[in-house]
Formats: sequence, C-alpha cells, structure tokens
Amino acid sequence: MANERCLGLIGGLGVGATILYYQELVKEHAARGCVPDILIIHADVNRVLRDAAAGDTRQLAAYLSDFLHRLSEAGARIAAIPAVTPHICAAELLELSPIPLVSLPGEILREVQVRELKRVALFGTRFTIESRMFGQLPGVEVVTPKADEVDSIHDVYVQIVNAGRGTEEHYQKLRGIAHALCERDNVDAIILGGTELSLVFNESNTDFPHINGARVHLNAIMRRLFAERD
Repeated sequence: MANERCLGLIGGLGVGATILYYQELVKEHAARGCVPDILIIHADVNRVLRDAAAGDTRQLAAYLSDFLHRLSEAGARIAAIPAVTPHICAAELLELSPIPLVSLPGEILREVQVRELKRVALFGTRFTIESRMFGQLPGVEVVTPKADEVDSIHDVYVQIVNAGRGTEEHYQKLRGIAHALCERDNVDAIILGGTELSLVFNESNTDFPHINGARVHLNAIMRRLFAERD
C-alpha cells in the first residue's frame, strides 16, 4: 500500500542543497519518532539554468514535470524542489504536476507576511534577484542590489552550486553585501533565496536580519507531510 507521507525530491539543483534537504528531513522525521519515505531523482542543473536564462519557462516546466511524473509513479504523494530558480516556471509546472508541489517562493512569501516585513532584498541567482523572485512576492517592496553586487552574488552562488560547498571567502563576500544593503538601503531583511546559501549561512554566523529560504521550505514540507494525521 502506498505511503501517504512519501516525499519526492527533484535533486541535483545543486547537489549540496539536495544533501542538506535529505539530512535535515531525516533529522526531522527522527525527532517525530518515524522513518522517512523519501524518493530523490537527479535533474541537470546546467539544463535548468540555461532554460531559466532564456526565459523558456514552458520548456523548463515540461522538463521538470517528467521528473514529477516519475516520482509519482514510484509512490511519491507530495513533491518539492530544493532550489529556487526552477520555480521560475511554477505556474506552468503546477498545471502539469500529477502531485502537490510545496512551493519554495510561496513559503518565503508566507514568512515575509507573518513577520510583517515591508522592504527586503534577495540573494540567489541573477534570475531570482532581477525578477524579484519571479514576481512571486506580491505586496512586498523588493530592493535590487547594485549591478556589480548582483554580479557578485550570482557568481558566488553558482560557484557554491558547482562545488557543493561554501568557503570563508564566499561567506565574507556575501556578508559584506548583506550589511551594505541593510545599512545603505534600509532593508528589513535579506531573503536567502537560494537553497545553497544554507551551505554558507547558519543561525550562528548570520549577523544580519534574514529569512533562510531553505529552512522555511523544509518546515513547510514537514507540515504538509504530517498535516492529514496531526
């Protein structure tokens, strides 16, 4: 019989974030005294980034929906993508998905609203920053960093994705830009809108107001998995 708490993850976007999600989900299940039922399938991050850069959301949705169908056929009842950039095609993907998809941008918006933040800035890929998270933060003033800062954030983020880890140099560069945005542009918080940023920032070293997109997403996934029986 199918497990109604079987979760499907589209991994590889990038590998570091997939590993982080897997580790954290196992911990969360253990804390609840149960064994996780998780399926992970690997997508091509370079293919996703090319489609995102070209703005070809329909083609990207078709590519990702194939993975969602395969996860569904394997038994997944809920799915999530441990990455922000693929959500550029969220509207098209939701129409094609055979199972519910826990939206990362949607959960970030929910957190912004709960905290009553009015003015924020985004860290992540260029596509996430320049599109203000693909227009999926309605009613929120999203400050765009200076052009050279966007270049730096994007370049560092791609380096982290490709390496599957962050370095002290990555941390210091992003931290410096975050402080500049808070002080110069009076933003209420920095949204860490790329799951790989959790490989650089954690609760002990993040000394600026922020929303950790990966943590918000993970919490939402667990709520959805256990919603029906709690």
